[in-house]
Amino acid sequence: MIYPIRAYGDPILRIKCEKITDFGDGFQKLVVDMYETMDASDGVGLAAPQIGKPLRLFMIDSTLFDKENKDGVRMAFVNPTIVDETGEKWDFEEGCLSIPNVREDVSRKAKLTLQYQSITGENFEKTFDGMTARVIQHEYDHIQGILFTDHISAFKRQLLKSKLTKISSGKVNVHYRMKFPKRK
Repeated sequence: MIYPIRAYGDPILRIKCEKITDFGDGFQKLVVDMYETMDASDGVGLAAPQIGKPLRLFMIDSTLFDKENKDGVRMAFVNPTIVDETGEKWDFEEGCLSIPNVREDVSRKAKLTLQYQSITGENFEKTFDGMTARVIQHEYDHIQGILFTDHISAFKRQLLKSKLTKISSGKVNVHYRMKFPKRK
């Protein structure tokens, strides 16, 4: 099942998500559906709150950035915790399925160590770098209730205000389904 992507302004995008404890059939179906949703939206990552689920789950596909070196990763991360972020910060233009047609430079550390569970509940700790680390950091922010626009200057956010307002009111053209916040 392909879920609609929650748009900027939806309160669920600002929630610190809940730990997953049930790895049963319902959870396994959710993982399959999220991969399907990410792929149908041409995303390189998708976090559970972006489809309306306040869960500590995200998946990435950084293989799209690194077809030659084969250093990319396509996998799901359950209940992740960033243990450490190291290396030089570097800027890269980021975007987000929940904030379509908006791209801004975000500065992030080059390497991170992550503790997480697999979709079957196995525990892991692994270090990631480069684009894979960046995509993980972006998706991790989602399960913490943080958006990439929170990492840019207040001045740049002010410049984007009208675009963000249009997105939250449904005035955006994308090829994937979106769900917009309820109007007050």
